Amino acid sequence: MSEALNRLAQAYGIEPSYISERGETCVASDETKRAILRAMGVASGNDDEIAASLSAAPQYDVNGTGAPGEARCYIPDWLVGGRVWGVTCQLYGLRSARNVGIGDFEDLAELAQLAAQSGADFLGVNPLHALFYADAGRYSPYAPSSRLFLNPFYIAVDRFPFGRARRNAAPAQGARATELVDYPQVARLKRAALEAGYRAFCSSSARTGNAAMRAFKSFCSQRGSALQRFALYEALSEAMMARGHHSGWHTWPAAYRRFDGHAVRRFERENEPRVAFHKWLQWVAETQLHKAQERAKAAGMRIGLYLDLAVGVAPDGADTWSQPGIVVDGARIGCPPDMFNDNGQDWGLAPLSPAALQARDLAPFEAMLHELMRCTGAVRIDHAMGLTRLYWIPGDASALEGAYVRFPASEMLCRLARVSREHGTVVIGEDLGTVPPGFREVMSEVEIQGYRVLYFEKEADGTFRPPHAYAHKSLACLSTHDLPTLRGWWRGRDIDVRERLGLSSPENTANMRGERARDRRRLMDVIRAANLLPADLAPVVEERSPMPDELPDSLCVAAHALLANASSRLVAVQIEDLVGMQEQANVPGTVEGHANWRRKLPFELCEIAATALFQDVTRALCQERPRSP
Repeated sequence: MSEALNRLAQAYGIEPSYISERGETCVASDETKRAILRAMGVASGNDDEIAASLSAAPQYDVNGTGAPGEARCYIPDWLVGGRVWGVTCQLYGLRSARNVGIGDFEDLAELAQLAAQSGADFLGVNPLHALFYADAGRYSPYAPSSRLFLNPFYIAVDRFPFGRARRNAAPAQGARATELVDYPQVARLKRAALEAGYRAFCSSSARTGNAAMRAFKSFCSQRGSALQRFALYEALSEAMMARGHHSGWHTWPAAYRRFDGHAVRRFERENEPRVAFHKWLQWVAETQLHKAQERAKAAGMRIGLYLDLAVGVAPDGADTWSQPGIVVDGARIGCPPDMFNDNGQDWGLAPLSPAALQARDLAPFEAMLHELMRCTGAVRIDHAMGLTRLYWIPGDASALEGAYVRFPASEMLCRLARVSREHGTVVIGEDLGTVPPGFREVMSEVEIQGYRVLYFEKEADGTFRPPHAYAHKSLACLSTHDLPTLRGWWRGRDIDVRERLGLSSPENTANMRGERARDRRRLMDVIRAANLLPADLAPVVEERSPMPDELPDSLCVAAHALLANASSRLVAVQIEDLVGMQEQANVPGTVEGHANWRRKLPFELCEIAATALFQDVTRALCQERPRSP
């Protein structure tokens, strides 16, 4: 092993080793280090190249992990010692009698009002980032084209800011009736309605020069070149799809792969109306999202909407096209093997370049935070460890052959805290998985609320931790979109799925089944210790009689009451658990074999509040977590 190669790798933030989730020390191979350096554009093929690269190594520090000197993220005074609860949802899965087969911003506002009436102080939602308008098949909310803009398919097409648009009810009814979101059908219906809405907007404005047009022009002016480039990308993507290429720019003719090329400039001049259409979509989307936040606060929520920030972007999307050099092309983000996947995970996302971030004084990172916090009371940073390091998988390597690369953590945390205070936005960091030593302590110091999932909160002997032992500066929940619902967890549905998809060895599968059987008993025990065990389940615990195969509703209520007792400032309950769903939203590391990001709720919004389970759980949450002043 070359000591010079090690020094070069560390100069560019490549960690020589890491401690896995299983407690094992994993060492990055020389081959992996060279491959990641090559992806960064750093020569390391032989001793001479290494020596030359060392002499030109950056002077900035990507290895700092301490808390920033700048006093922390925003926390309202009433939350410093307070405890609140809220609901989380997958927006695409909301049903209503008026949407077009996919949840939209009007549904979001209505769910916020419903949750507020039940005592909730926030409503969390999946990432709303822009995906690929021209390609409805790319629908993962965690693989966006851009984190600076919104997904137009969430626009409520009957709630345009300048008046309602007519739509054909018959095909919309068919799209609403499907069990899973039919993205191609939804896209056809939405595009037709959005096109009609834009024509009506332009026609009305041409006649009257109305206030809506003035508001739109003001929006375009405020968003400037970033909006122009994004809209130009969207228009180009449509044109390239029509010519037989893919929606992402990697397959486009070379002349169109840079936003500032001559061919692109000509396309922009010749297709100005289409570019304007995509700018208009962003104005409508942001207007509706703003109104949803306003309605959430008006209904009594003190935080309101709680938005999610994806950990990265698609390598061939708008952000990478419009900001050349900001990402590293020859590597993807993922994670090493863990309890969920023996083979690790390759998320296929492009990592930001630490060197490019430093060279631009972190401006792209800060701009992304401003856009995210513009319409919200709280944000969740997916895979918050990305603020300090990310697992890079180079070239054609598998997820077993990656290494961690460090980022300028202190500077990034400082910018995050500053933007949070500027917007008055609470910050929550999803810190699950392989967490670097000391990172959670830094999160606490800078007021990033950690994540505490009941399934994982255990003592050394495997028993569930009592809720009063949860960290105060955290959000507690039973589950997340990447984990089984409570009903699915009880049945071991997630273990079945991982076994079927080959994500777990037979030995691990058998071990997980045995542990899950013990965990079901442990859950009953911790509920009993908190004096929350339903009377009908007392014999199961006291007489150690057989466990029920299906999760009783009374136990679902008791589990949420237990969670409500957590010391955590925030408690989040999934809408899927409030309506008794079994299947989880996403199985990490899979593309086929599970209907990821497509599942709809079994009830329409107008029906949810009348269900016994929803009423019983929300009542228990309010009783065990009374609203502080």
